[in-house]
Amino acid sequence: MAKKKEITPIGTRIRRARLAKKMSLDTMANETGLAKAVIKKIEGGEKRPSVGTLLQISRTLQLDSGFLLKEQEDSQEERSQAYTKRTDNYAYTPLTPGAENKHLKAFRIVVDANTSHDGVGFHHEGEEFVYVLEGKVEVQVGDHINVLEPGDSLHFNSGIKHDLRNTGDTDAELIVVVYAP
Repeated sequence: MAKKKEITPIGTRIRRARLAKKMSLDTMANETGLAKAVIKKIEGGEKRPSVGTLLQISRTLQLDSGFLLKEQEDSQEERSQAYTKRTDNYAYTPLTPGAENKHLKAFRIVVDANTSHDGVGFHHEGEEFVYVLEGKVEVQVGDHINVLEPGDSLHFNSGIKHDLRNTGDTDAELIVVVYAP
């Protein structure tokens, strides 16, 4: 039987990369806009980062985002099981595999009913496109709240602080495309 490779948790990969670059938590916090406490929780495995947060962290650490987004697993079965990632309030599936070195990445996101992201709002260089397949969500961009239902879409500057909230009683399913220069 083939020996199964250990999966290095994403928080451990982030911490190792930060330390390899001799970057302090203060510097990381200032560069990402995340609180030091949030970074510590991510690195310690207590908090699962969102896609937007991973993009911010990878840009700050000058890493290919694929290094943080992909799992280190061997078999096809294990890869397919790990393909859908789970954060605190939503699951996301990359729709552009092999795009680790590309500027454009697409995801299918399922947001739990009546939930919003924990912590700070997200912002990262580039643009974002959201298309709602099912459910009802609010996307706040700056101070403006956009209410989206099935068939609605939104394209915005992702450098502006933004947040996503499912306001419905059922899970919401979205296609989100992120462009990061």
